Amino acid sequence: MELLEYATLQAQSEKREHQKRPRKIMVKTVAVVGAGASGLAAIKCCVDEGLEPTCFERSEDIGGLWRYKDNPEDGRASIYKSVIINTSKEMSCFSDFPIPDDFPNYMHNSKIMEYFRMYAQNFSLMKYIQFKTTVCSITKSLDFPTSGQWIVTIEKDGKQNKSVFDSILICSGHHTFPHLPLTSFPGIETFKGQYMHSRDYKGPEDFKNKRVLVIGIGNSGGDIAVELSRIAKQVFLSTRRGAWIVNRVSKNGYPLDILKSRFVYLLNKALPSSLTNYMAENAVNQRFNHDNYGLLPTHRFYSQHPTLNDELPNRIISGQVKIKCNVKEFRENDVVFEDGTEEKDIDMVIFATGYSFSFPCDESVLTVTENKVSLYKYVFPPRLEKNTLALIGLIQPLGAIMPISELQGRLATRVFKGLVRLPAAQTMIHDVAQKRQKMECRYVRSQRHTIQVDYVDYMDELASLLGVKPSLFQLFMTDPKLALKVLFGPCTPYQYRLMGPGKWSGARAAIMTQHDRIIKPTKTRALNKPSGDKSLLHFIQLCTMLILLVAFFPPLLKMLNIFSI
Repeated sequence: MELLEYATLQAQSEKREHQKRPRKIMVKTVAVVGAGASGLAAIKCCVDEGLEPTCFERSEDIGGLWRYKDNPEDGRASIYKSVIINTSKEMSCFSDFPIPDDFPNYMHNSKIMEYFRMYAQNFSLMKYIQFKTTVCSITKSLDFPTSGQWIVTIEKDGKQNKSVFDSILICSGHHTFPHLPLTSFPGIETFKGQYMHSRDYKGPEDFKNKRVLVIGIGNSGGDIAVELSRIAKQVFLSTRRGAWIVNRVSKNGYPLDILKSRFVYLLNKALPSSLTNYMAENAVNQRFNHDNYGLLPTHRFYSQHPTLNDELPNRIISGQVKIKCNVKEFRENDVVFEDGTEEKDIDMVIFATGYSFSFPCDESVLTVTENKVSLYKYVFPPRLEKNTLALIGLIQPLGAIMPISELQGRLATRVFKGLVRLPAAQTMIHDVAQKRQKMECRYVRSQRHTIQVDYVDYMDELASLLGVKPSLFQLFMTDPKLALKVLFGPCTPYQYRLMGPGKWSGARAAIMTQHDRIIKPTKTRALNKPSGDKSLLHFIQLCTMLILLVAFFPPLLKMLNIFSI
């Protein structure tokens, strides 16, 4: 870009900003790319910090991945009609806006959209969004080493425009560009049946009385195989490694993810990985023996993202889904598998083979190699002269993603304002390398295991940088009842609004009433049951906690960071 053109853009940007906010101190402008879950949270984080966001959304509405449409659109994430979320509502909500108590614990995509609209309306976010606007490129300004500014090229109604922004939040997610590795499947070019990526699947209607092969046993592959098995003639589900299958509904009928308290996480970290893997594998095998169902993987439970599916075992035991190993080759109408077996007259194939990452930035800013992106804390490119760009929601957690996106946004906006300082570049690069090495040691090699994190550990890591990690010591000294909930209850997002920047006055009440919101949507039949005294239970919990703290005191002391107030 010519110097004169850049100077003109900068002058126009400053003029617009002056007209918007006639103040002596210029408000920093932030370009937000995408108005999905991460983008909405990012807009609010900007507003909370007094920044001026402009969100560019290529479609006509908010919601991103979660907004169902009958036909997939280029450059936009796509879901099938029956999709429900894999994490429960109390674990998935934004930290200062609980999901209504009458909403189901595991929400259909339409309910998630309803929640997003409530969130956007409550915090007046829609006015910051420019719809039907595509971000074509994001490049450094000529004086980036000193200003940290970016030039954003957008396209709307066939016309391109450029604007200068002080900071960038990329919130476009990682479910947009399908990974379709056809070269790994010899003979696919001679196959006479139809094939598609799971991104293009919308519903089972076109598969009636067909013999269907689904390749890939992630969450989408499992869901699609189950749904098709009700209408197709036969469904085959092909997997290279097998998978550990877990239920959404867990002990005593509670959502699976709310049983993972801070205390459970601390115990898991204190125990040997061989023991925690054994315990998890034993638990899932109590439901059904993975070996007998052809699903037993060679890797341990915590070495791969588990597959969440409530119905797959029932479909297998009834013969409606048959598990197959990896595909060796395709023939005109048939499929040969690596174990030598063959299935004839396959009509349709669905590749549930994941997604590839892509961003509207120059490779000097963000380089993607086999879905590996070097980001400090999975947010910040570590080699920039100025930390004025962040990626929000580019993460694959063992838990909910929306609270993570929100906390990433809270951290990024504080960094943009200079209120949180990141380490030197070499320190960040070293941290990225360490995390990548740990991930490669723990997980099987896969494109989906490049951005994997454990929910509580990662949230606490971000919260420590931001100064919002709940201090258990302080809570036990000032509010023991709340402290028990924080330690023994589910690690809900509200915990990161109890103290520090962005503290929310409603956080305590949200934590103390979270159990009621979990129970209400399932307990729709009134029962005349006397309520028992819960004080004994609280006393037992407290005694148990004290005994275990004494037993595990040395290793837990450091992990709890118990004396940080």
